[in-house]
Amino acid sequence: MITVAEEQSRILHADELEKLMAALSRKGYEIIGPSVRDQAIVYERIESAAQLPAGWIDEQERGCYRLRRREDQAWFGYAAGPQSWKRYLHPAEVQLWSAERSGGTFRILNNEVWPKPRYAFLGVRACDLAAIEVQDRVLIGDKYRDAIYEGLRQSVFIVAVQCTRAAATCFCASMGSGPRARGGFDLLMTELISAEGHRFVVEVGSKGGAEVLAELQTTPATGADLQEAEAAVNLAASQQVRSIDTTGIKDLLYQNFDHPRWDNVAARCLTCANCTMVCPTCFCTTVEDVTDVTGDHAERWRRWDSCFTLSFSYIHGGNVRTSSKARYRQWMTHKLASWIDQFGTSGCVGCGRCIAWCPVGIDITEEVRAIREGNNHGNT
Repeated sequence: MITVAEEQSRILHADELEKLMAALSRKGYEIIGPSVRDQAIVYERIESAAQLPAGWIDEQERGCYRLRRREDQAWFGYAAGPQSWKRYLHPAEVQLWSAERSGGTFRILNNEVWPKPRYAFLGVRACDLAAIEVQDRVLIGDKYRDAIYEGLRQSVFIVAVQCTRAAATCFCASMGSGPRARGGFDLLMTELISAEGHRFVVEVGSKGGAEVLAELQTTPATGADLQEAEAAVNLAASQQVRSIDTTGIKDLLYQNFDHPRWDNVAARCLTCANCTMVCPTCFCTTVEDVTDVTGDHAERWRRWDSCFTLSFSYIHGGNVRTSSKARYRQWMTHKLASWIDQFGTSGCVGCGRCIAWCPVGIDITEEVRAIREGNNHGNT
């Protein structure tokens, strides 16, 4: 008897991945996927499966990220890298307009709508699917909508990949955002390498996904295929060594505004803003106006900013968060507490990037645990 899951899942053999990319290109998508560059796995424009990080694995810990070779040629055998898809949906810098002096006045040169690429994201993990959902809520889910984000987001095609391995920094299971992807994708693939060969179990998540998959040569998934895929995802969950106890976390942080742990972490924090730059949900920006030396040409740019920068909290009369203690407390309390009041969800998806890319190895899971346990004797 064929189950519903078997009927809805297909097997895509590894040599068909190139054809999947070709099908997306024919539909006018610019494919963004993982690739090895500068000794890290980054998301960038790719045109061939040969550019994928086949046979690479990442090792991550507090303040540590490195690549090494795998024993197989898995294309998606890594965890979260230094970048997220935020780089393409909420770009780090956007020119809002430019102007030139003309006859004693300034004339806006590019106030029209700028062309928007059609992206196909290849290799989106469950935590990043959750992060995209969070940014959707923040940037287009209220009456104040970010037109730049909305314009880029509305045409994205998402090929998600189930995690079959966790890094030591991952804690998505405790945040309810992974490792299993449950929605928000057009196609979902689970990569399997076994005696049955190198293949993907593929699930369809949208009409567009079904149309793309119909162009490829696939076979029905068997019960054994689905069991193998299920076991692989469960393994990724069981490998997670970090977690955050989210029980009453909003009230916990609100009630510990003066906890001595904030001084402990402030003594280590460099306020470098790395955690906010790699975070897939942080969305803060600033606006800068620049001119050339003649004063005849002016531009306005929107750029990423961070609550860790001193100028971010500047209001007329001065800065309201001058200490590293105040800035770290603002970041973590917003991420895990006041974000819930504002948007109805946590601002953390458990990807672990902030742990790996903090130069001094500050661990958000440890900071929450220390406050919960009333412990001020953490790592140094």
